[in-house]
Amino acid sequence: VVGRAEVYGLLSVLLAGPPSAEVLQRLRGIDQCGAHEEGSMAEACRGLGKAARETSPGRVEREYHDVFIGLTEGEVVPYGSWYLTGSLMDRPLVRLRADLARLGFQRRTDMHDPEDHAAALCEVAGLLIADSHDGDEVEAARFFRAHLYTWMPRFFADLQRCASARFYAAVGRLGAEFLALERTYFALPSAVGEFRERVQS
Repeated sequence: VVGRAEVYGLLSVLLAGPPSAEVLQRLRGIDQCGAHEEGSMAEACRGLGKAARETSPGRVEREYHDVFIGLTEGEVVPYGSWYLTGSLMDRPLVRLRADLARLGFQRRTDMHDPEDHAAALCEVAGLLIADSHDGDEVEAARFFRAHLYTWMPRFFADLQRCASARFYAAVGRLGAEFLALERTYFALPSAVGEFRERVQS
């Protein structure tokens, strides 16, 4: 069973840095999340498993560098402020920091990236879902609408089109499909059952 918080956690790990050999090995068996299921989310899961089987720790480390870091700048910039304003450390980051403080989140001392990095936002979104009680996901829904869905669908689309991306193109597809389902989940309470069948089977 794969829950929504776990999908956010996986995306956070993969976007924060190149996956370790252990993580890659686990992803190679990801077909179990829907080997006989139909639909775009199941296909994205299978695609990520296939991408993991076709790469290695060394290759995916080089790919991560080319995609996100580069010599001066990566092919994709994983920051919300960049997508929303065209520059780093801009007003969206100020609003995000205010919301994080209100929610009780503090920046880790070992964290060098701004808080609007895609990996950090996925981590927070997953924690908000995991910490919700009795199905009350008001804060998770608010955070999703304010800080993820405003730009991350474009980010994941760019990741799928990135010239250097092989493994990370599959990550981009998984992220895009998952965010589309999250939007449905938060917008249409009646669709919760369908969402759970597609993601948790």
